[in-house]
Parts: sequence; structure tokens; C-alpha cells
Amino acid sequence: MLGLKLPTDPRWVDIVEKNIEEILTDHAYCEQKAASNAISIIVKFPQYTDVVEAMGELVKEEMEHFQMVHKELQKRGLKLGRERKDEYIHDLLGYIQKGGSEEQRFVERMLFGAMVEARSCERFRLLSENISDSELRIFYRELMESEARHYTMFLNFAKKYAKKIDVDRRWKEFLEYEAGLMEKYGKKETMHG
Repeated sequence: MLGLKLPTDPRWVDIVEKNIEEILTDHAYCEQKAASNAISIIVKFPQYTDVVEAMGELVKEEMEHFQMVHKELQKRGLKLGRERKDEYIHDLLGYIQKGGSEEQRFVERMLFGAMVEARSCERFRLLSENISDSELRIFYRELMESEARHYTMFLNFAKKYAKKIDVDRRWKEFLEYEAGLMEKYGKKETMHG
């Protein structure tokens, strides 16, 4: 369903299990950044009423997820660490075509959102199936389903508002680029790294 060209090495879960505090901290900030991205989309594309409505809901949901992850940390006697740069997101943002028409900028932003959600969904699936902690397996299963909905939403908005852009072709290009990125990631206890 997700179309990712390079799956995460399942051994990534072993890296994650060695430092649950790090993965949960990174995950919490990913949820916060997803909310910020949705706010940014509202600011940049207010003319799409249904997008504004959906992004408003997404902001609430992502902040609820942030709180859920923070509670997981607290429940385990762990603390939310400092935010660190997400190199995967930085690299993916660098791939977005700059300038162009408003339609192109909108499509690029939607495909960026879809890609981040697709990779998060894939990582959550891995955790839900392979992490030894049974509570975290359930936790990540529920979040995986949410990420799948978000991925679909972003792709659907790109297709809905693209009049002159071949969204399927551009999505395939995103998938190819992201596969190249993933060759250097999957070696840290971070959601995308």
C-alpha cells in the first residue's frame, strides 16, 4: 500500500530496544513537528477550505500523539530529552522543488507530508510486530493505523488540486529519492534515522 522502495532493515528494532528513552523522545518531537507542518500548510494554502479543516484536525491529533508519547515516557520513569535535528526530514525537504506555481508548491508539500507519514507508518508497523515490549507493540499498532490515514489524506489532496501536474509521476520520483535516502538511515534509535 505505501509503495516504499526500500524497507527498513528489521535490525533497526534491535537498535531501538537498546534505548527506549531515545526513541520515545525522538518520536515525541516527530509528532510535534507533524503538527507544526500542518499549521504551516494552513498558513500557506488558506484558499483550500477542506485542506484547512483537515490540517486543523491533524494538528489536534498530532498533539494528542505527542501527549501519548510523553505519557509513555513518564510511565516508564523516563524524561523527554532535548530535540535534535531530524536529518531525514532535512534531506527530504531539500528534495522539494522550490518556486514554481502555487499548484506545484502545494503538490510538493502534500507529497512531502505523504512521504513522512508513509515512512513513519512503516516504522510503526515494524515496532508493532517486532519490539519485545508488549505494551509498545499495541501502542505502535494504533499509531500505525493513524499514520496510514494521514499518508492517504496527503496523497488525496495532492491529486485533488493538481490540474497540470502528474501527481503519480511525481510521487514515483519521491519514492525513488526516498529509497536512496534510506540507504544511509536506519542505524540510529530515531524514528527516521
